[in-house]
Amino acid sequence: MSKIKNICVYCGSSSNVDQAHKDAAVEMGRLIGQNGRGLVYGGGRVGLMGLAADSALAHGADVIGIIPEHIQSREIEHTGLTELHIVHSMHERKKMMVDRSDAFVVLAGGIGTLDETCEIITWRQLGIHDMPIVICNINGYWDPFLAMIDNLIQQGFMRPQDRMIFQVVTSVEEVLQALDNAPEETFDPSSKWI
Repeated sequence: MSKIKNICVYCGSSSNVDQAHKDAAVEMGRLIGQNGRGLVYGGGRVGLMGLAADSALAHGADVIGIIPEHIQSREIEHTGLTELHIVHSMHERKKMMVDRSDAFVVLAGGIGTLDETCEIITWRQLGIHDMPIVICNINGYWDPFLAMIDNLIQQGFMRPQDRMIFQVVTSVEEVLQALDNAPEETFDPSSKWI
């Protein structure tokens, strides 16, 4: 049995997106539920976030939502979750999401998803956590981000081995296997500075 119980999924809150991204969110929720895992996410009922949560719930998963009060006050929180935590700030939300998770999956999303993705990769680079991270690159959505990472490495701002901090898959079906087979940390975070 995998040591990964709760999977944090970062994804967008927009519904005005390509159907492939909506399908990926639904499929991610289904796989989490059918494989006896739990979902940790941003607590919304809209966009990809809502689709992933609804699908996970429909397939028997415990779903933990964490939403800041300034967003919750707009009445976009999901009220049918196993747990809904209303916190004071985005910083508190992101920290609690990490604390409640065993692994991280990145689906398509906007600037907030990009922020969360960069932060969770940075925290792994710095040794703040050692949990697996998988970017699900549906239809090449994350290609520009991956090119930016490659440029950072080429320009000397990241080490080549930092590219191993996260894995990339091109379909939701590959995510759980990638998480379960994720490599352990391969370098001492204290030596990150080149």
